[in-house]
Amino acid sequence: MITDVIDHLAGIQPGSPLDLLRGRRPAAREHAQRSYDALFSPWAEDEVTLVERDAIAAFVAGLHHDPAATRFYADRLAELAPGLLAVVEAEVEAGGTTGPYGVYPGEGPLSLESDEGLRYRVQRPEEVGVRLAAAFEHAHLLVFRPREAGRESLDALAGAGWSATGIVTLSQLVAFLTFQIRVAAGLRHLQKGLAS
Repeated sequence: MITDVIDHLAGIQPGSPLDLLRGRRPAAREHAQRSYDALFSPWAEDEVTLVERDAIAAFVAGLHHDPAATRFYADRLAELAPGLLAVVEAEVEAGGTTGPYGVYPGEGPLSLESDEGLRYRVQRPEEVGVRLAAAFEHAHLLVFRPREAGRESLDALAGAGWSATGIVTLSQLVAFLTFQIRVAAGLRHLQKGLAS
């Protein structure tokens, strides 16, 4: 059983210099793991099922192009819903891009940073289902077009059957995964520096 997912994703071995470094901030380490546990081992699945959580995580990790996180969350999804994994991987392929994107209204100085970019829509909605299709589109928006997230995207989730609590949980999942993936990537980078 994995006791610290960030350590696992970063490839940190017990007693290594990075393990000792992370040990200097035990509260940060503990709270990151507790956040993972709360999101991926919830006491209730009334609002967001485990399959939905793992499908969203596999999708978001794939969008971040992080092989360790993509494999980790794909493996979790494969345990619960093996038939869904290929569909999620196809959606990651369809939604793969760089970013961030978004359009600033008007002609002010920020409009110079406007970049239309990809506007992702689920390619296989009949296989993903209404709820996950809306969740994937919202997650893609948060990852690549965060400044455009607003009432319209929240209304789309509500229209697909997501409750207010479910929408909050979905948004927390995306935010936490982005944090977790970036921390693990930074630690892997540090590890390479320490090894050379």
